[in-house]
Amino acid sequence: MKIKHLLILGFTVASTVIFAQQKPNVVVILADDIGVGDISYYREIHSKNIIVETPTLDKLAKEGIAFTDAHSPAALCAPTRYAIMTGNHCYRSYAPWGVWGAYEPSPIEENQLTLGKLMKQAGYTTSFFGKWGFGMDFGRKDDPNTVYRSPRKEHELDVDITKVIDKGPVQNGFDYSFMYPQGIQAEPYAVYENGVMMPLNENSEIVLITQENMSKINVKLDKKEGLGDSYWNPYNSGKLLVNKAVDFIENTTNNEPFFMYYCSQAVHLPHTPSTTLNGKKIAGTTPSSHLDMVKELDVQMEMIINALKEKGVYDNTLFIFTSDNGGLLEKETLKSGHKSNDIYRGGKNQMYEGGHRVPFIAWWPSKIKAKTISNTPILGIDIMATLASLTNQTIEENQAMDSSTLWPILTNTKKIEPHDFLITQSGTGKQAIIIEKGWKLIIQLDKKDKTDTVRTPFALFNLNDNISENESENFINNPKYQEKVKELLEKYNATRDSKIKTGKS
Repeated sequence: MKIKHLLILGFTVASTVIFAQQKPNVVVILADDIGVGDISYYREIHSKNIIVETPTLDKLAKEGIAFTDAHSPAALCAPTRYAIMTGNHCYRSYAPWGVWGAYEPSPIEENQLTLGKLMKQAGYTTSFFGKWGFGMDFGRKDDPNTVYRSPRKEHELDVDITKVIDKGPVQNGFDYSFMYPQGIQAEPYAVYENGVMMPLNENSEIVLITQENMSKINVKLDKKEGLGDSYWNPYNSGKLLVNKAVDFIENTTNNEPFFMYYCSQAVHLPHTPSTTLNGKKIAGTTPSSHLDMVKELDVQMEMIINALKEKGVYDNTLFIFTSDNGGLLEKETLKSGHKSNDIYRGGKNQMYEGGHRVPFIAWWPSKIKAKTISNTPILGIDIMATLASLTNQTIEENQAMDSSTLWPILTNTKKIEPHDFLITQSGTGKQAIIIEKGWKLIIQLDKKDKTDTVRTPFALFNLNDNISENESENFINNPKYQEKVKELLEKYNATRDSKIKTGKS
C-alpha cells in the first residue's frame, strides 16, 4: 500500500509539473501615452511618411494579431489603470474620473479581483513593473501605522514614504513588484521593490524634490514638488525598470509559468530618454525628446523579448501590448510630420478618437495566426476576461463586470462581438462616450457635479463615414438624427445607472 501510495503521489506531482510547463507565460504591456500612430506598423496602414520606426512592436503585430478598433477605458491614465486592473468600467470606482495622488485611497476594493489575483490563483508567479498610478496607503511620519491622507498639494512633508503599508501591488496579487507609485511624473519621486523604497544610491536620502533640483539635470517636473530619493533622475528610470524586468524573467524557474504586467514609463512627461539602451543610442536620435521616448519603448520591448528567448520560453509566451490612452500632441513632434494618433482627431485627454483609440497587439505563435488584422471593437478592459479564458477560470458575477473575452478572436475559433456597444470617457473635460455600430455619441457631464447625473448630448458622429470626426458632419443638431441621439443617450444612462454587467465571458 505504501508503494502504491508513493506511485500515485509521484504521478500526481509529475502531472502537475507537466501541466505547469504547458501553461504559457503571459506578458501584458501597458504603455503610457502611446497613440496608434506612434507604432509604425499602424501608421503604415494610412501613410508612408514614417518618422520613427518601432521594429520590435511591428514584428509582434505582423506575427500576431493587431486590432484597429481598440479603445482605452478612458482618455487619461488613472481611470484606465483602475479599469484594466479590475475589468470594470471607470464609473464603478468611487472616483470615476481617476484617483490622481499616491496618497489618496485606492479605488480597488478589498475583495475585488485584479489581474494579479486572477493569475496567482491560476498558479502563476505574478509580477508588476512600473507605474501603479491610482492611489495606495503610506503611513504618517509621526505615526507610521496611521495612513496618511491628502489631496494633491505642494510639499506634502508629513508622509512616511519609506514603504507602502497597503493597497499596492503586493496586496493586490503580485508576488513581486518594482514600482513607481505615480510613474516618473509625480511624487513620491522614488522606486519601490516589493513595497519598500529602494535607495537609488548608497548615499540616498529622502529630500524634497524641487524644480530647482531638477533643473540642474535638465528636467522639468511635470507635476508638483514633493518628497523623493535625493538621487532621483528620470533619465535613468527606463533602463532601471526594464533591467529589473529582464532580471525577473532570468530568475524564473522553467516549471512555473509567470505573469508580468509591465507598465512602462514611456512616453509620459517629463521626456527624459536614456542616453543608450541595449547598445542603441536613444537620446537625440529623433526629431523630439518625445519621439526619443517612443524609440526607447520599442527597445525596452526588444530587451524583454530577448530575455524570453534566452530563457527558452519565447514561443510559449502570450504577449499583449496596448496603451492607457491616446498619443500626445507635442509641438516638436507634430512639426516633424509624425502623427501620434494617425488619422484620428485629437489626442490624450480628449473625447475624440485620438484620445482613446489605441494600439492593441496580441502575439503567441502556437495559438495566434500571424498577419491577422481585426477591426472588431474592443476595450483594454477585455484583458481580464481573456486571461481568465486562457487559464480556464470562471469570473464571479460581481467581478470584472465589463470585461469580455477576446480568446475566440485571438485563436480564430469563433466569430464573436465582445461588446454590444463600447463605453469609454474623456479626461478632464468630463465627457462620456458610447459607440454602437460606428455611431458615436459624446455626452457632456457637468464638471462641477460629482454625481455625473447631468448628461447633455454634445456630438454625434458616424465613424463609418467620418472616422476623422469632421465637425461638418456632427449630427447632434440635425433633426434627421434626433432618434439616434435619444437612443444612444438612453442606452448609456440605463447601462450606467443600473450598473448592469456589460462584459461577455
